[in-house]
Amino acid sequence: MNMKTVAHKTSWIRPCTRVWLLLMSLTLLALIIGKLELSGTVIISVLLFSTLLKGQMVIDYFMGLKYAPRLWRLMVSIWLFLVLGGIALAYWLGLQGN
Repeated sequence: MNMKTVAHKTSWIRPCTRVWLLLMSLTLLALIIGKLELSGTVIISVLLFSTLLKGQMVIDYFMGLKYAPRLWRLMVSIWLFLVLGGIALAYWLGLQGN
């Protein structure tokens, strides 16, 4: 075995498995927050940020756009940002109505 082969064997968890574990952890965090019925601007911000993170990981790793042409990745990322921005705006407008 040469040095290059050994260098690639240092991690026993594959990158896609690491991403999946992080996705499941963030989903579990959202579930716990929901079960505890926590609310407030900080909690909503944390949930929206974790959703943005999860969406970007899905885009990069599971849709395979991490190394795709920048335009494709940018289009899907902008779509995700707009959807989450719309949710944040709706929440904020709901707070203004109270």
